[in-house]
Amino acid sequence: MRELTEQEIVRREKIQSIKEFTNPYPERFETNYDLKEAKNLEDGTTNVRVAGRIVFMRKMGKLSFINIRDVEGSIQVSIKIDMVGEEKYKFFKENFDLGDFIGVEGEIFTTHTGEKTIRANFFEFLGKALKPLPEKFHGLNDIELCYRNRYVDLIMNEDTRERFLLKYEFIKQVRRYLEDKKYIEIETPVLINKPSGALAKPFISHHNALDMDVYLRIAPETYLKRAIVGGFTRVFEFARCFRNEGMDTTHLQDFTMLECYCSYYNYKDNMNFIEDMLKTVIKNVYGSLNIKIGDKQVDFSKKWEAVSFRELLKKYIDIDINIYNTKEKLLNIIKEKNIEIESEEEVNVIGFGKLVDLLYKKVARPYMIEPVFLTEHPIELSPLARANDDNPNITDRFQLVINGAEIINAYSELVDPIEQQKRLEEQANLNAQGDSEAMVMDMDYIEAMEYGMPPISGWGMGIDRVIQVLTDSANIRDNVLFPLMKPENKE
Repeated sequence: MRELTEQEIVRREKIQSIKEFTNPYPERFETNYDLKEAKNLEDGTTNVRVAGRIVFMRKMGKLSFINIRDVEGSIQVSIKIDMVGEEKYKFFKENFDLGDFIGVEGEIFTTHTGEKTIRANFFEFLGKALKPLPEKFHGLNDIELCYRNRYVDLIMNEDTRERFLLKYEFIKQVRRYLEDKKYIEIETPVLINKPSGALAKPFISHHNALDMDVYLRIAPETYLKRAIVGGFTRVFEFARCFRNEGMDTTHLQDFTMLECYCSYYNYKDNMNFIEDMLKTVIKNVYGSLNIKIGDKQVDFSKKWEAVSFRELLKKYIDIDINIYNTKEKLLNIIKEKNIEIESEEEVNVIGFGKLVDLLYKKVARPYMIEPVFLTEHPIELSPLARANDDNPNITDRFQLVINGAEIINAYSELVDPIEQQKRLEEQANLNAQGDSEAMVMDMDYIEAMEYGMPPISGWGMGIDRVIQVLTDSANIRDNVLFPLMKPENKE
């Protein structure tokens, strides 16, 4: 068993003395203000009841000051022997530590140093912290500790609290926008028979009751489209998705994806919709459309540009994919230009479309700072997207890129079941040849399509990724409250 520190031993001993005075873990404490609200009250407001964790404490002879905090705010509290009584003041001084929870009642005033404070006439012990808070959490400079002990990170680091509050405000504003536009939030299964909806390597599990292997969904797409077949016209889902791929600073194996589908839209309609949605949300969250991301000032208010894969690759490395239009031709020119493609798969087993995508990510994407819609994806890269009417080698698809990161993927959906079956057969062949991210055949989805689909356009946005971009976080795990970590051996 882990050996206790001296401070931990002392705190455990205090539990016994607290029990002689009160319950060290009481059932409840009635509040009438949050800490953030209390700090904005006018001086003289009485009967203010708040509760929080003690994060600062200065104990003195007859007057002590503490700061209490929750995730949204903090406030100073003065505890004076004349106000609470000698016995209770002695109890406070002997038994309260940093990290403990306290409930107070009192009157708002402002100190001579300008600090909004509650003058307590009553307080109650609400919970003992058996482990002491670190004195200088930033000083540890241990990012892994922030991920493993996110609760301590939240207690000690204001930047962390602000980042997660921004994330959940962003989600709230997006949901409100979609609902105001008459979209309906639905649920789709996490355990599925076929790993469909995106190009990714799935997690495999086993369903004991049905005695069959199942997959964790890599995207909710094909089930949201089944809902469209059933008569829904506008649907969305904040879906937890799982992709058994490599981990880096911008990718996680489990993440939150927002997917949204609208009947009778095409991808250009969704370009306009998404631009308006994000401008509305960013303005509501930040109060401005001109925001600072790291050391860059990004203006979201301008009309967002649309540019094709072909245009980007011609601009950055002078390669025309209409000329180098096969995998072999493209690989040869890449080698001639000494460009190193980064891929988890062997380059010789991936298709032309994926090769184009990897090339763009290497040479162009890092330099795309202002919001840009990337268009005209090769058809091999988009097995669920509608082919362009004028050029069947590309799809009616776009990705939104901001500050070198892909934020949204969207397209006019393929609703022709015969063409869809052909595309999935091609994907299944790639999968059989070793491309573990290629899709497999999903006849159940094909059957749903055969009942008839209207024109549809849909899009997906990685929530953790967009928050990483907006907050300029170094690692996507900075924006996941409790990221998966390898367990430590604590025996």
